[in-house]
Amino acid sequence: MKRSTWLLATVLSGGLLAALILGTVTWAEADGEKTSDEKTDGQRTIRFSKKELGKVPLGWTADKTGKGAGSVWKVVADETSPSKSGYVLAQTANSPARVFNLCVVDKWKYRDVEIEVAFKSVQGKIDQGGGPVWRYQDAENYYIARFNPLEYNYRLYKVINGRRKRLASEEGIEVPAGQWHTLEIEHVGNRIECKLDGKVILTATDDAIKKAGKVGLWTKADAVTYFDKFTVEVEADDNGDDDANKA
Repeated sequence: MKRSTWLLATVLSGGLLAALILGTVTWAEADGEKTSDEKTDGQRTIRFSKKELGKVPLGWTADKTGKGAGSVWKVVADETSPSKSGYVLAQTANSPARVFNLCVVDKWKYRDVEIEVAFKSVQGKIDQGGGPVWRYQDAENYYIARFNPLEYNYRLYKVINGRRKRLASEEGIEVPAGQWHTLEIEHVGNRIECKLDGKVILTATDDAIKKAGKVGLWTKADAVTYFDKFTVEVEADDNGDDDANKA
């Protein structure tokens, strides 16, 4: 099967960043460069520049599920970023309890997908943590897997017509906030597998959303969370339904 990969990494101003993907090294000039999309056979790469500090990155859209103010996303500086770039994408608002904060990549839609993202829970009294969304149709319909260090649980949900339904959950996971961890999601057909720091924690099957959709990031309520090294790997199927897994 044909595979394509994005690596979303931030670019350190005044230097060069090499992204090693599928054995290929791509170099980008950092100084003064806006977010760029580089496409070669089998890979996609989006890079953030220092010019986007304090802004929603070009090519992303902030949205929310639920009513109320919130869902404020922007690039912030973090010298501990796993990508070593010094910049990460953060949700920074103290949103109401019933608001889901969303930030999605605008351009591409995928169905069968593998996602990996590094996250760091920074603060939150109502909620903490977060995770990736995929098969995103709109702010009312998508899949989400998130870890919450405040509740010590990892959960997989579907959101249909704005209502969230749990598909799988694991309780009693003690992963400290304020440190970087990795979530990995694989969704092929109706089978979903979710990892935390490389270990399979959740599995489920679901047919609610069969169409290709966008990918992005999610937090709930007042969860201030940093994200880095957002990688999407797509396994092309034989049907190409709704332009799934296509450029």
